[in-house]
Amino acid sequence: MTHPTTPKPSPLTHFDAEGQAHMVDVAAKASTHRVAVAEGRITMEPATLALIQSGSAKKGDVLGIARIAGIQGAKKTSDLIPLCHPIALTRVAVEFEVEAAANSVLCRTTAECTGQTGVEMEALTACSVALLTIYDMCKAVDRGMTIGGVRLMEKRGGKSGHFVATSTTSAAQ
Repeated sequence: MTHPTTPKPSPLTHFDAEGQAHMVDVAAKASTHRVAVAEGRITMEPATLALIQSGSAKKGDVLGIARIAGIQGAKKTSDLIPLCHPIALTRVAVEFEVEAAANSVLCRTTAECTGQTGVEMEALTACSVALLTIYDMCKAVDRGMTIGGVRLMEKRGGKSGHFVATSTTSAAQ
């Protein structure tokens, strides 16, 4: 005779003991200052990078528009990722570094809030949307661009403490 077993709680916070997806209850969590930093890069042909640097791309200031798109992406994260909480962001920064030797642009984003849940997804979304915007604005001259290495670099605040990425946590470039 077999006895029914009690389901084990999932180590994944977005699933309950029965394996059903749900939005995590953060009501009992303390509001703390939370910061997340993400990065990723887009690699392209040298001529495409030259267009971006010169500001002569047909659609305008590529990095300026990508910066605004990244900020908008962070603000829309809960609309895009089904189980993310809407967060009152207090700061979103999107920075670019041209890596001429690698024919790439590194994007680094920072998201901050004071709240009951973290801003990792907002930082990651900002980075992804900024890089996708660069692709969109330059695809007429270079459809072979690649986006990669989007990852969380640092997270501060909240119950789980401080996280800093190491080279072993990096995504394949």
